[in-house]
Amino acid sequence: MIVLKSKHEIHLMKEAGKVVAGCHEGLRTFIRPGITTMEIDAFVESFMRKYNMEPAQKGYKGYPYASCTSLNDVVCHGFPSDQVLQEGDIITVDMVALHKGLHADSAWSYAVGEVSPVAKKLLEVTEAALYKGIEVSVIGNQISDIGHAIQTYVEAEGLSVVRDYIGHGIGRQMHESPEVLHFGPPHRGARIKKGMAFTIEPMVNVGTYECTLDDDGWTARTADGQLSTQYEHTLVITENGPDIITAQN
Repeated sequence: MIVLKSKHEIHLMKEAGKVVAGCHEGLRTFIRPGITTMEIDAFVESFMRKYNMEPAQKGYKGYPYASCTSLNDVVCHGFPSDQVLQEGDIITVDMVALHKGLHADSAWSYAVGEVSPVAKKLLEVTEAALYKGIEVSVIGNQISDIGHAIQTYVEAEGLSVVRDYIGHGIGRQMHESPEVLHFGPPHRGARIKKGMAFTIEPMVNVGTYECTLDDDGWTARTADGQLSTQYEHTLVITENGPDIITAQN
């Protein structure tokens, strides 16, 4: 069941979204060659707690960290570790803030120093694909219009959209209805209505869209070992269009 959000719930989600966005803004300069992904995780947890918010991923279904740090060929849910970032790496940091019972969720990808032309294009296309999906997230459209817009754009750029991991409704639960696919035909699924809140979070690969799963049960990688990136926003649907509550300055 899709739960439409009240004004009060949206207010709390916006407060959480501002903290998530602020954390990502801070990571722009924090992420650099020579630091570890565990240091990134510590930065995320410290930032959230400074604003009296809980890192909602920590403990979620047994996940042990405040963030997911997905490096190079890792599609999503990468574990923070002592691995040191190298010049030319790309890394996605995914985080969820919990504020007075409400959630906000955003993943963002970062270039570590100077990156290859292939990596640069991947980053640019994936971020643009996110906004292609947001553009059609308006009252009266259907949920599958989002995925169709993303897939059409990405594949025209010669890249592929991951099928195994999708966007989702969000609010009092981290994951709610509806499911938001990033691929598929248009004009299917639930109608988009005022008060809906959900994430759009395309994961885009250089090669095949297929993924494998590490033995830890969390870390997803590209099946061919090529690069992957992800960009994600949480949005709330209003009469005036989608309100991106995790928008960065």
